[in-house]
Amino acid sequence: MSEIPALRIGTRPSKLAMAQSGTVAERLRAAGHPCELVTVSTSGDRSMAPVVELGVGVFVSQLREALAAGEIDVAVHSYKDLPTAPDPRLTLAAVPEREDPRDALVSSRGRVLGELTPGCTVGTGSPRRMAQLEALGLGLEVRAIRGNVDTRIGKVRSGELDAVVVAAAGLRRLGRIDEADELLDPMMQMVPAPAQGALALECRAGDTELARMLVTTLDDAPTRAAVTAERAVLATLEAGCSAPIGALADVVSDLDEDGHVIERLSLRAVVGTTGGSLLRTSITGEMDAAEKLGAALAHELLDMGDGELPVPADAGRPDDRRIGS
Repeated sequence: MSEIPALRIGTRPSKLAMAQSGTVAERLRAAGHPCELVTVSTSGDRSMAPVVELGVGVFVSQLREALAAGEIDVAVHSYKDLPTAPDPRLTLAAVPEREDPRDALVSSRGRVLGELTPGCTVGTGSPRRMAQLEALGLGLEVRAIRGNVDTRIGKVRSGELDAVVVAAAGLRRLGRIDEADELLDPMMQMVPAPAQGALALECRAGDTELARMLVTTLDDAPTRAAVTAERAVLATLEAGCSAPIGALADVVSDLDEDGHVIERLSLRAVVGTTGGSLLRTSITGEMDAAEKLGAALAHELLDMGDGELPVPADAGRPDDRRIGS
């Protein structure tokens, strides 16, 4: 009897990407599917330039090309890195259960955000985080940085910065969550990026049996619904990587007209205006209408912004959809 060929799982070569792809491989092996990790370097890995200067898809394009060319069978992405326009050659086969979507503060002397005094330096590479930090009115000096988790936290340990903001999911996947001095509250402090903490598994559009196996083994329906709603906000609003947009959906229990408990999506979003202020709003709707829910909230933000949002006039067209930060 011949051996089942191992699935080739494509991943970026960073420690974090290898860790999150490794969890996918472990679950597949546990379900009886042999697999191996194949590293694919992306333009985002090879450059330290700001992401807004590198362009769209800097962390996914090479993985997608390798997948389309048959060099790998599955590509594992950080979902927030995917362009909102789908690649017709590929299919989004599975969205595993989400890790912690919140942002985390790593600071000197174990301080939380409210303990940082005016003039303290806080590093982040995300326009979304920059806009929300500045809107808190704490008088912090926000500095743009790039690099992996080691590089960013290293700037705090060396004294170059007083603090950095990073994704809690990354710290958890690396086994380093104890280095976070505070997990930032999405309600009061910082709304995460759309799909932050979630993974996206793609395979070729024609690999229907593989897609079916990935859905059965790895897909988490509540996570998929939540990130679909969040990404619909992004797809409707976004003008590019410089757009400071945050969105987070939670599955909540509600009562229907007959008094039965049902699950619904509660979605909140924040967007920075060209004038430097933040607009916030929220909406609740049905789980099976996640995309429509996100689009409706985005249009509400557009109405609230009254021309003050950094989005193109034809936002929402597929060829104008871009990555969020």
